[in-house]
Amino acid sequence: MRRVVLIVLDSFGIGGAEDAALFDDDGADTLGHIAEACAAGKGDRPGLRSGPLALPNLDRLGLGAAAAASTGGKALPLGHSGDPQARYGYGIEISKGKDTPSGHWEIAGQPATFDWGYFPHTIPCFPAALTEALIGEAGLPGILADRHGSGMDIIAAFGEEHIRTGKPICYTSADSVMQIAAHEEHFGLDRLYELCFIARGLADRLNIGRVIARPFVGETPQDFVRTGNRRDYSVAPPEPTVLDRLIRRGSHVVGVGKIGDIFAHRGVSEEIKTSSNGETFEAMIATLPGLRDGDLLFANLIDFDTLYGHRRDVAGYAAALEESDRRLPELEALLKHGDLAIITADHGNDPTFRGNDHTREHVPILAFGPGLPAGPIGARRSFADIGETVAAHLGLEPGTHGRRF
Repeated sequence: MRRVVLIVLDSFGIGGAEDAALFDDDGADTLGHIAEACAAGKGDRPGLRSGPLALPNLDRLGLGAAAAASTGGKALPLGHSGDPQARYGYGIEISKGKDTPSGHWEIAGQPATFDWGYFPHTIPCFPAALTEALIGEAGLPGILADRHGSGMDIIAAFGEEHIRTGKPICYTSADSVMQIAAHEEHFGLDRLYELCFIARGLADRLNIGRVIARPFVGETPQDFVRTGNRRDYSVAPPEPTVLDRLIRRGSHVVGVGKIGDIFAHRGVSEEIKTSSNGETFEAMIATLPGLRDGDLLFANLIDFDTLYGHRRDVAGYAAALEESDRRLPELEALLKHGDLAIITADHGNDPTFRGNDHTREHVPILAFGPGLPAGPIGARRSFADIGETVAAHLGLEPGTHGRRF
């Protein structure tokens, strides 16, 4: 039996990329700086975690060795003392963005080599024509924020006015994205989704990668909280990905988490929505036994990015990594002879770095399964090497981008 489990640890970079300075990210290192902070006691939080970063299962698969190869430094002490028991290395992104669609598309064999559209660091940040069209087509009394901002900060600043006026909170970030936050009850979840659908059509003209619905609940800045009903409205990849190629062949592709949204619901047979890393692990464990020969399970663990990277929460990020590491053997126990599992990431989001945005970094590539050989795969010159390895393992003809490892 040949099946593939492809897991993206969202934002888990392992050292600055060669072109990091072009993105103003020179010096970023998500894993390295988290480990350094934990070793210095800066990752401690009573009731959550304490002490050095401990990732013995990921380290057993080669995480520390991959990070050392990425940075040119010594292997991090992450909890495993022997040789790596998997294929390990790191990926170099060639896409022109450092955002979620760029990273995931390239992992699936389709780099985003074109220029995305971005909104300027001005107030207002959205073009007047876009704002006027959105207000008119959606029947809105207006919009709030209209600037760059970080999720919960901007909801705290404008949430009460949003409830009072009915104006949605519209903001952006360093990514090619328009985010719209609205209260699930006062504004309505279905209305928010419809608003984002309208915004998606308007954003197409500006080559914006995603429109994201950001629903929240609560009545005051002290108790506002985002819910798990986020929805991403992405453009579709410009060329077929390995997901599309598998669907054409008749294989079953299961997307867990936000995978379906990222690929504009193309190339995915079945979508399992989850709102946390824990739910994603449960879905993977429940789904894997039912996969057939030639099938793909593609999952995204989102909490690292949304809850901890963007919020610059070192302790939270470290605790989430350690929890995922503890659960990894549950997944390994379900793999059968011939199965291939790959753990990787789509970009970095160094919680010790300036600002609140993604960071341009190398990503880990850890490939394993019963009976598969261990050893280094070195620096992969595109994330697309992952997609081509998936394709080769599942018996597809080579694609346009990437080389199997």
